[in-house]
Amino acid sequence: MSKKILLILGHPSSDSFCGHLADSYLAGATQAGCQVRQLRLSELDFDPILHDGYRKVQELEPDLSKAQQDILWAEHLVFVYPTWWGAMPALLKGFIDRIFLPGFAFRYRDNSKFWDRLLVGRSAQLLVTMDTPPWYYRWVFRMPGHQQMKRTILEFSGLKPVKVASFGPIIHATPRQKARWVLEVRELGLRGGL
Repeated sequence: MSKKILLILGHPSSDSFCGHLADSYLAGATQAGCQVRQLRLSELDFDPILHDGYRKVQELEPDLSKAQQDILWAEHLVFVYPTWWGAMPALLKGFIDRIFLPGFAFRYRDNSKFWDRLLVGRSAQLLVTMDTPPWYYRWVFRMPGHQQMKRTILEFSGLKPVKVASFGPIIHATPRQKARWVLEVRELGLRGGL
C-alpha cells in the first residue's frame, strides 16, 4: 500500500524556489508510487486571521475545510516554505492559526495542564529555504522558526517524527547549488516520506 502524503507549499508564490522544491518532491514521491495531494496556500481562498482567538468559533471557508480533510487523510505532511524574519511567512502562519484548532489538532483536558494530541499517527518533513547560512541560523539564532513549527505546532499536535531540511543561503546560491538542492528534495520524495 502506498504512503499518503500531503504536500503543502507555504510560499505566497508558486513560481519561487520553494515552488520548484515542491514540484521536485512531488515528482519523486509520485515516482515512488505514493498518493500525493497538494495544497498551494497562495491558491486557497481564506482569511488568514483568527480574529477572536479561541473565544468564538470562526467558520472555516470551504478551502480550509478541505485542507483539514486532507490532513486527516494523510500519513505524512510535507511543508515547503521560506524563512522570513526568522520564521515562516505570514500566509503559512495564518493557515495554521485557522485550521490547527482545538478539537481538530489538540484538545485541552479539564482541570489539567496536559492536552490530547489529535493528529497522532502522522509524520512530517519540513523543507525550509533561507538567506541565512543554516549553521548560523542553528547556532546563533537557535532556529526559532524550526522550533516553532516542529515542537510547538506539529509535535504539540501529535505528529512524530518531524524532520527538518534547511536550504541556504538562497540569496547567494549558484544555479549548480540550487540544482543540487532540487535533486536532494526529489530523493526525499523518492523515499516516500522519511
